[in-house]
Amino acid sequence: MAEDPNKLPHASPILDWSNPPAGKMSWPELLGVTAEEAERKIKEEKAELKIHIIPPNSMVTMDYRLDRVRLFVDESGKVAQEPRLG
Repeated sequence: MAEDPNKLPHASPILDWSNPPAGKMSWPELLGVTAEEAERKIKEEKAELKIHIIPPNSMVTMDYRLDRVRLFVDESGKVAQEPRLG
């Protein structure tokens, strides 16, 4: 029988609606700020999150991770989409 990957020490959190994370799940107030500023503000609230800065026209995987926030930025390096967990 295979072990549950959520029980393994190296496994990352995945979508689990029965146990949602505490606190904010999105940061609409960060639209238009620089990626560095957005990362700093998110880390102030939830230091455990991994922040990924995504340049324009970049491809990303479709997996949903509760330990990740993607910052989609425009050509000037400013946040172009509402940052959210996933």
